[in-house]
Amino acid sequence: MTTEEKIKKELIQRFGDAYKAFGLSKLMGHIIALLLFSPEPLSLDEITKQLGRSKGPISQIVRRLRDKHLIRKVWMPNDNRKDYYEIEPEVFEHAFRNNLELIKNNTRIAKQLKEEIKSSKSESLKSIGKRMIEMERFYLLMEDHYNNFLLSWTKERSKLLG
Repeated sequence: MTTEEKIKKELIQRFGDAYKAFGLSKLMGHIIALLLFSPEPLSLDEITKQLGRSKGPISQIVRRLRDKHLIRKVWMPNDNRKDYYEIEPEVFEHAFRNNLELIKNNTRIAKQLKEEIKSSKSESLKSIGKRMIEMERFYLLMEDHYNNFLLSWTKERSKLLG
């Protein structure tokens, strides 16, 4: 096995494990890693072949990855019959922003439940009310940190791009 093949295999394995650790599909991580590794766009057939998986699950996950702006469909002048995919240029930022949306949703949940509990004036809901206040504050602070990180990243990325 060449060094290139070893690195490719390790990248695919590690991304699969990382995605699984975040409660996502291992196959999703495999596809991201394969497209990160590939210098050229890959067709659905090539992705399927290289990962040794059937076309159905690959096709579904490719659609989800496109919806999350992690990969994109590209046109290949030599082959108009197949769809080709490549990694989005800002894949890491998009993944981060997707995570930020989950955090914002948690903030909305906490706010909504906090208000419902508050308006009910029920003594039995007092402890969960306190937890919702804590949850809201926690996720608001997290949102602030994420937004500050994005500002820093924007500066860093502009330095990288020259």
